[in-house]
Amino acid sequence: MKKLITLIYALIMLVSCKTNQLYMNVIEPAPVTIAQDIKKVGVINRSMATDETRILDVLDKALSLEGVDLDKDGAMQAIKGLSEELMNNARFDEVKTLSDIDFRTPKLGIFPVPLSWDIVNKICKETGTDALFALEYYDTNTKLNYNVTETGSKEVFGVNIPTAVHQANMETIVKSGWRIYDPVNGQIVDEFNHLQSVVFSGKGPTPLVAVAGLIGRKEAIIDVSNKAGHNYALRIIPFRNRVYRDYFVKGTNNFKIAKRKAQMDQWDEAGLLWEKETSNPKSKVAGRAYYNMGIINEINGNVSEALKWVQKSYTNYNIRQAREYSRILENRLYKLQVLDEQQPE
Repeated sequence: MKKLITLIYALIMLVSCKTNQLYMNVIEPAPVTIAQDIKKVGVINRSMATDETRILDVLDKALSLEGVDLDKDGAMQAIKGLSEELMNNARFDEVKTLSDIDFRTPKLGIFPVPLSWDIVNKICKETGTDALFALEYYDTNTKLNYNVTETGSKEVFGVNIPTAVHQANMETIVKSGWRIYDPVNGQIVDEFNHLQSVVFSGKGPTPLVAVAGLIGRKEAIIDVSNKAGHNYALRIIPFRNRVYRDYFVKGTNNFKIAKRKAQMDQWDEAGLLWEKETSNPKSKVAGRAYYNMGIINEINGNVSEALKWVQKSYTNYNIRQAREYSRILENRLYKLQVLDEQQPE
């Protein structure tokens, strides 16, 4: 049994030592693609309660320990955060916060029915905008947990007085829902829920001291709401992502030298050594060299060329790692096409 375990371990080490791992930063397309002809956008707030649900809204605030105007102020900060981040996006010529338009949401904490395209078109026409970003709903829900723990007693003027620690814990769930309306193409480009928890706690010898630790809760919720708006605006911006790749480091002396070149960040020189081995008479060595040529081409941004090398590594030389790498490169090519669509004209 011990010999079997040793053999398995040796095989694992042998396989793992054939390759090294490198990390690279790639640009990923944004989760949401906005049409290139959209240059001016409006931001609207639909999160206020309707008259029919206003009483329920007030009751909900009372039962959930929400502060006065907390939802209203939080929604305004979410809109502000969204508008600020959109203004920082060079692809838009103008961002308008349409605060004069009065909307009402028929339900609390869930997406309302989308605006009709007649209304969307009318708003865009009257405000000179090409699309609308909408805060469709905003809601906070707060729960308070309070307990007292006895810690013993202390003597005061000869009298034993029980001592206790008062603990107050408060959690507020901040919920918001967003949509993007594109009237030109008649489609809702995105629909997104955001949820975040804000937790406060305080403790002390008296209830007043314990509750004092909850001071600043509203400011924290306002800050979270503002960041929620900023973060939503980032859904239309491409982002950097760190990925890893395996490359072969064994086969010939050129592979060993190329390994050291790569460790010194001399990738182009390593690539020249790998290219020499593509004509190696040994099938396995040539296949690994073809695979590594895919690596160097991807590093240099030639993803289409990288795919050609890697596909040959699998089809001509049956390097099994090349099959998975081909799928990765095909996915990258698709994402590059999406990225191209997301670039402003």
